[in-house]
Amino acid sequence: MKRAILAPEHDEFRSMVRDFIAKEVAPHRADWDEAGRPPREFFLRLGELGILGLQAPEEFGGGGETSFVYPSIVFEEVARAGVSFGSYTVHSCVILPYLLEYASEEQKKRWLPDFVAGRLMTAIAMTEPGTGSDLAGIATRAERTPDGHYLVNGAKTFITGGVTADLVLTVCRTSPYDPDNRRSGLSIIGIPTDSDGFTVGRTLHKLGLHQQDTAELSYQDVRVPVQNLLGAEGEAFGYLAHNLPQERLSIALNSVAHAEAAIGHAIAYTRDRKVFGQPVSAFQNTKFVLAECSAEVQAARIYADRCLELLDHGELSVPDAARAKLYCTEVAGRVIDKCLQLHGGYGYITEYPIARLYADSRVTRIYGGTSEVMKTIIARDLGL
Repeated sequence: MKRAILAPEHDEFRSMVRDFIAKEVAPHRADWDEAGRPPREFFLRLGELGILGLQAPEEFGGGGETSFVYPSIVFEEVARAGVSFGSYTVHSCVILPYLLEYASEEQKKRWLPDFVAGRLMTAIAMTEPGTGSDLAGIATRAERTPDGHYLVNGAKTFITGGVTADLVLTVCRTSPYDPDNRRSGLSIIGIPTDSDGFTVGRTLHKLGLHQQDTAELSYQDVRVPVQNLLGAEGEAFGYLAHNLPQERLSIALNSVAHAEAAIGHAIAYTRDRKVFGQPVSAFQNTKFVLAECSAEVQAARIYADRCLELLDHGELSVPDAARAKLYCTEVAGRVIDKCLQLHGGYGYITEYPIARLYADSRVTRIYGGTSEVMKTIIARDLGL
C-alpha cells in the first residue's frame, strides 16, 4: 500500500542510508556482534552523514528537520538489512528531545555540536535494580553541596549505550521521598562518564541486540556542577512523561520494520527451499500464513504512520503512543514467530537473519514500558 507520509526527498535519504549500510555496516555485522557494539568510528561516520542530528538545529550542526519520518526510514533500512546501529535510537531519538526541550542555551552550545558529530555519545539512566517500570521508586540521590555541585550516589541497570556513552542523563532524587507524592523530587543531571566515582559495571549479556551495549552503572560520591542540571530541579517525572510518546513510537516503528523484514526473509526462504519436490512457498499453508502476516503488518504500518503524522504535529498523546507500542510490538512478535516457523530448523540457527530478528525483537514488549504497563495506560484513558 502506498504510504502517504513519504515524499521524493525521503526516497533520496533512504537510498543514501541503504548504500551506507551495504558498504560500511553489513560487512562488519559479525565483528560488531562479537565486540558487543560498533566502534566509535562508526558513530563519527553517522555524524558526518548527518544521521545523528537529523532533528537538531542547524546552528549546532544538525539537519534542522522537524519531521520524525527521517529517523523512521533509518529504522526501516536497518531492519531490512538485518544490521544494527548500536545505541543510535536511544542517542538520537530518545535523548535528543530532552536536550532540545529542556537544555539551557549554554548546555546546548556545550553539548549539541559534539552530540550531532558523534564525538559525544549519550545514554539515559532511569531504571534501577528493583524498580523496573516504577520510576517513582528511584532511589539514586543527588545532594547539593555548598560549592555549587551535586554529589550523586546510587546505581542504575539495563542502561542502553552505557558502555559507549560519554554523557549519561541520570534521573535522581534531589529531594526526600514523599509517599503522598511519589512523582515529586526527581531531577535529570548530565553526568560525564569520566567523572570520579562514576563506574561502568557489568556489560549485560542479552538474548538479542548483541550490537547494542547494555550496562550497569554505579555512582559513588560523583561530583557534578549544578550547571549540568537539565531543566528545573524536581521536574523530571513530567519531563519523562512528556517525551514518552516519541520514545514509544520509536519502538513501535522499529517493530513494524522488523515484522516487514521478517516477511521478506520468509518469502525469500520459502521460494528457495524445496520440500517433497516443490518450493515451500507453493504449499497452501505457507501462502495463508504469509497472507495473514501481511495483513497484520499492513494494519500496523498504517496505524504507526498515522501516529507519526500526529507526532510531527505535536498531537500524539501518551495513550495513543501506548496503543501504538502495544499493538505494533505484539504484531511483530506474532509475525516474526510465524516467519521463523516457516524456516523450519534453519530458523533456529543464528546464521539466518530471521533468528536474529526473533531474538532482537522480543525486548520491544518490555523496554519503554512493558505491554502490561501499556494496557494500564490505555485502560486509564478509557476511564477504567
